[in-house]
This record gives sequence, structure tokens and C-alpha cells, in this order.
Amino acid sequence: MALPEIIDFKQERIRTLHYTWIAFFITFYVWFNMAPLATTMLKSIDWLTADHIKVLAICNVALTIPARIVVGALIDRYGPRIVFSLLMITMAVPAFLFAFGNTFLQLLISRLILGSIGAGFVIGIRMVAQWFPPKMVGRAEGFYAGWGNFGSAWAAMTLPWIAIHFFGGENGWRYALAINAGVSLVYGIAYYFLVRDVPKEGATKAYHFKKAKKTQPMTVSSYRDLIQYLAWSFPLVGAMGILAWKIGSVRVSGEEILPAYALDIIYGILALIFIIHVIKVLQINLPVLRAGVPENEKYRWGNVAALNSTYFANFGAELAVVSMLPMFFQNVFRNLTNSEGDYIMTATFAGMIAASFAFVNLFARPLGGFISDKMNNRKRTMLIYMLGISIGFFFMAVIARYGPVGEDGVKILFPLFDGMWWLVVAVIITIATSMFVQGAEGATFAIIPMIKKEQTGQIAGMAGAYGNVGAVVYLVLYSLVDDKTFFYILSAGALASFIFCWIMLREPKGSFAEE
Repeated sequence: MALPEIIDFKQERIRTLHYTWIAFFITFYVWFNMAPLATTMLKSIDWLTADHIKVLAICNVALTIPARIVVGALIDRYGPRIVFSLLMITMAVPAFLFAFGNTFLQLLISRLILGSIGAGFVIGIRMVAQWFPPKMVGRAEGFYAGWGNFGSAWAAMTLPWIAIHFFGGENGWRYALAINAGVSLVYGIAYYFLVRDVPKEGATKAYHFKKAKKTQPMTVSSYRDLIQYLAWSFPLVGAMGILAWKIGSVRVSGEEILPAYALDIIYGILALIFIIHVIKVLQINLPVLRAGVPENEKYRWGNVAALNSTYFANFGAELAVVSMLPMFFQNVFRNLTNSEGDYIMTATFAGMIAASFAFVNLFARPLGGFISDKMNNRKRTMLIYMLGISIGFFFMAVIARYGPVGEDGVKILFPLFDGMWWLVVAVIITIATSMFVQGAEGATFAIIPMIKKEQTGQIAGMAGAYGNVGAVVYLVLYSLVDDKTFFYILSAGALASFIFCWIMLREPKGSFAEE
């Protein structure tokens, strides 16, 4: 898929690729619609506080983990077209309810449900894999993910402008969010009629969508894989427990939002969900394993585990870093001035640097998939990227040095070297690290469709969920350490994933096939 081909709309697969990244773009456009308007909401709603916003921000990601698992199974059963359409249509409802919510309970429930729209990403992974041969799937998946992911940045760029210039007044943000929800509703309907799950029957080969027989947990190829599957399922539930604990620790009007007994109930429900999942996995897999898995249906679950770890360490790190990067640059370079004595590191400038970390998604992810296609060794590509992330975050830690201990008991950070030139170097390090982080995300999903075609949705859903698990774990760790130490932690996480992939990941069969 060369550059001119990406705009060759006569090809149905190219049209499908564009329609699908736009669908993903819209899901992220809706998912991240609150943050750009949070300050406006605080000004227009007299009872809303900063603590309320914190709770809503956590709720925004709480259900994304289970939603990606459930949606992954639904894709394999019913196909990506209908699932993507239904997700956008149904999620427009809580988006409208949030826009016009007048109580904190309304905002809380609608935001919690709306977090499920973050599952849209995994749907397109299966759709794109159906339309492109293995030798091209890396760059196609990278283009899909890189451009679709820009929906969050587009929300930040446009929603405040729409609220102010189109509507104005204290309720302008509500109408901006309503338009945001309407886009999801309209495109959800349109997407169903714009695409098909697979190409038409070809001249030499009939294409068909390989559906799972029923919506159920993944099937595995050996007892060892079964143990791995159950072990890797536990952190998905554990991350939900961490989110519940985090919500419970937030106080609104001096009171904990979740009392101790409510947290105990949530923990009990999560434990029950995991037990039911284990029982279901055993019910599905034990009879199959006893009978013997046919050779042509076997796959390595170690590949799934390896890619869970890479997405934990790359996408999880990305979500964590973009939330702390502006403050990091503001704190470290706070005393840097220009020749006229004016401070350089303003909040706006720090925000622009942080935005560059996400902006390179537009080409870094497609590049990661393209390199994976061209190197003729997807494992080697993955390893190079993960090592690059580890080195990149190590150098981001080196941007700052420790100073004396401040009044809050935390060591103050200063630039490692004085002068504007070091800020330029720091920005270059940041962008280079971002290139490796997002390129690794593209390389991850260049491999996932190759593992087992019929279970691509579930495998993508689990890996995608592990990206959110990584964000939860990293953000909790960030709350316990300083910024410099945090970058060392991210570096260590990427290095651990590199070692794990080196041991566990195997090149899937047919990774560069023509069909």
C-alpha cells in the first residue's frame, strides 16, 4: 500500500479503510469530549467542583477495560460492521444525557456508560484485517489507528471553539457536547450502509467472514495455554478494583464518594465476575483439549501474552505521560527566561510540547506498521521498538536533575543543563520517545491479526484492554513518586516487555502472505 494508493478511492478496501478510521476517530472524539470543556462546566454549574471533575475523569475510563473484552467477543460473533454501528448509535444516548445532565448522579452514570465507547478501537482492527493481505496489514492497521486516535486531539481543538463561537452563554458547552453526540449517532447509522465485513467474491477466491460459533471466551491450544489465559485474565479484573479504590478515595464536599461498604460490594462483584469467567473458560476449553485440538486450529497463546505486555508498556505509558507531561515541563523549566527576561515555559507552551507527544500519532503509528511489513520479521520490529521506548524514557528521566527537598518533602527538579539549548534537546528527546511509543503500538497491531483469524476481535480486545490496565497501573504509581522516578519506571516497564517478548513472541505463520 504505497502513498498514492491510500487516496485511490476507486478501491473498495481503501474506501473501507477510510470509513473505518473515521468511525474510530469519532469514538475518540466523543470519549474525550469532557476534558476540553471541564473548566467551562465548572464556571457554568454552581454546584460542580474540581473533585466532581476528578471522579468523572476516572469514570470515563472505568468501563473501557471490560467493554473492550465484551466488544472483542461480539465482533468475532457478529462481524465488525454491525458492532461498530451499534456502538456509535447506542453511545450517543449517554453522550446526550451527559450534555444535558443537571445532577451529579446523571453526569456520573452517563459518563460511566460513555466510557464503553473506548472499545471502538478494537472493532476496526478486525475490519481492516479482513480487507488487507498479511503483507500489507501492518501499514493499514497503523494508518487506521494513528489517524483514528487523533479524535481525542480534535475534541480538544474544536469543542471549546464550538461552545464559544457558535453558541456562547453559560450553556454553550452543552450544545457543543450535543453536536458531538449527534455526530456519533449519524455516522453510526451511515457506517452500516457504507461498508461490508469482507470483499465481494473474487475471481479466483470466495471471501467470507469467519465467525465464531458463539459469543464465548477464547479457545486455547494446550493446557499450558489455558493456565496462561486464566493468569492474564486476572489483571483485567484487578485494574477495575484499583479504579474503584481510586474513586472511593476521592472526597466530594468532605465525604468519600464511595463508602467502605460500597467498595466491599464492588470488590465482591468483581471477584464473582472473575470466578464466573474462570468457570466459563474451563467449560469451553477442557472438552476441546481432552478431544485434541486439530493441528490447523492451534496457535501460540504466548504470542497473545507478549502483545498484552507490549500494549501495556506502550499505550499504557502514552495515556499516563500525556496527563503529566505539561506539568513536568512547567516545573523543570520554570526559571528559563529569554533575552528580555520573560519566562519561556508558559502553560500554553508546555501544553504545545505535550500535544506533540500525541500529534506524532498521525504518522508514527502508520510508520510502525509499515516497518513491520517491510522488515520481513515482525518480532524483530517489535523488539527494536520496545527497546527504543525503554531508552527514550530513560533519557526523558535524564532531562531533569534533583535539587533540594521542597516544603512538601519532595525533591525539586531542575534542568540537567542550563540554557535554551537544553530545552530544545529535551523536546527532541520527547518527540523521539513518542515516535517509538506510537510506532510500537502500530507494530503490536501489525501482529495481532496474524495470530488466529477467527479470534482477532477477542485478541485485539484483550491487548487493547491491557493498554488501559497499563494506564491505570502507571497513573497509580505516578501518584506515589516524583516525575523523574516515574520516567525510570516507564523505562523499566518497556524493558521488561522487551525481555518478555524476546522469550515468548514467535513469528506467526503467514505473516507476509499475498492473500
